[in-house]
Order: sequence, then C-alpha cells, then structure tokens
Amino acid sequence: MTDRPLKDELLAVALEAARRAGELLRDGRPADLGVAATKTSSIDVVTEMDIAAEKLITDFLAEERPDDGLLGEEGASTAGSSGVRWVIDPIDGTVNYLYGLPSWSVSIAAELHGEAVVGVVAAPMRGETYHAVLDEGAYAAGERVRCRPAPAFDQALIGTGFGYLTERRAAQAEVVRALLPRVRDIRRAGSAAIDLCDVACGRLDGYYERGLNPWDFAAGALIAREAGARTGGRPGDPLSGELAVAAPPGLFEPLQELLDNLGAWHD
Repeated sequence: MTDRPLKDELLAVALEAARRAGELLRDGRPADLGVAATKTSSIDVVTEMDIAAEKLITDFLAEERPDDGLLGEEGASTAGSSGVRWVIDPIDGTVNYLYGLPSWSVSIAAELHGEAVVGVVAAPMRGETYHAVLDEGAYAAGERVRCRPAPAFDQALIGTGFGYLTERRAAQAEVVRALLPRVRDIRRAGSAAIDLCDVACGRLDGYYERGLNPWDFAAGALIAREAGARTGGRPGDPLSGELAVAAPPGLFEPLQELLDNLGAWHD
C-alpha cells in the first residue's frame, strides 16, 4: 500500500509539471514549427517543442524529487533510488500538435515499485486536466468521472490509433475493416492518452491499439481503471505494447476476444 502523504505529494508534483508543460506548449508554439527529428519512420516525428517540454518536466522533477527514476519518450532515462519512477510523454499526439490540431496532451505517471499510483493527463486545448490516484477514483477538471455502462456491442463507439510503420498500418487497417461493421462507429483522434481519458469520461465506450509505449498509456490507463474500466492486452495478459484494450466490464470481454481473434496483436 502507498501511504497517503506520498500519493498526495506525487499527485501535486505531477499536476504542476503537467500544468507548466501544457502552458509552454500551448502558449509557446512557434508559427513555423517544424520536424526536429524522426523515429521509427518518416511520419513518426519529434518537434523542438517535444524536446523543450520534456526538459521542462524532467528539470522540475529533478528539483522536486531528485531521487526518483525517469522514463521519457524523448530519451530521459534514469534509474533512481526511491522506488518511484516517472513515465513521461511531453506531447502525446505530436502530429496533431505539428498540424495545429487540438487533440494532444501531456501525460505524466508516477510508478511505485513498478505499479502506477498517480496519473495526470493535461489536454490544454480542451481546457481539461484528468487525474487519478490508485484506489481513489478518476477526475476530470476536478469532478469525479466514471466510464459509461457497457452498451450492446453493436452500439459501442470505439477509439483506436495506428502505428507509423507501413506493414503495421496495413494490418491495422484490416482489423478496422473487420471491426467497423460490428460496432456503432470507430474514432481515431491521435492521442492514446486522451483516448483512454475519453473512456474514463464516457466519451468513448471502448478503445484499443497496438504498438503503444509505456509513456503512451501509463497515466491514461490508470485514469481509465479508476473510472471503472478494465484494461488489458490479449486475454489473460496485461495491457502492453502488443495490444492495449480499455472498456467497461461487459464490453471489455467481447471486444478483447474479437480483437484477439482478428489478430490485432500482431502485424
């Protein structure tokens, strides 16, 4: 069990780090923003603002919690000695940010001995911040949130996302082709962290994606679970880069089973 003072401290630090990074990204975005580097492919991009936001967050965490570990999307990685590790995505939805689309977020999670105990996702262009503390519920803009009750499968609104490698995108398109006629509709917003928070808030009935990294889902998955959703990967497996599924009980199980049968976990 995590003692309450530590939870409170980690939440306060995460909220402040996300607030500062969100303001930098919202107010400091240059008009001529361009790609600073690419990662897995030419469309998997990093901007100068990704790098600046991660530095702002990691510098702040180093001041407030110098003994903690770090794992950041843009390269920050330290082991730490406290048992706490921060998992950071300075901009989840970088392509949206690059194009001036509003669906991007700052995602910060605190893990204690490998378990997420605090998650914060700030979505500045929505004017919302989502947070959760393990065993204490999920909140959006300070108000308690719950996921929707499970609808009939054919009435479910499902969110998803796509990878950056050509072969993976082709395989994901085949999964969507098979899934789309069986549900109400499918949404692709471009930020896994926001998608998970939308499940928590009842704006999506469910969500799935292949190819996420820990920084993509560490905060959002905790927020979804604390709002009453189940999360996982293939049947019997935890949520991972192989497959991430989130939905309320009653929808989670058939969605997970169908995705497994459709091969959503492999390219």
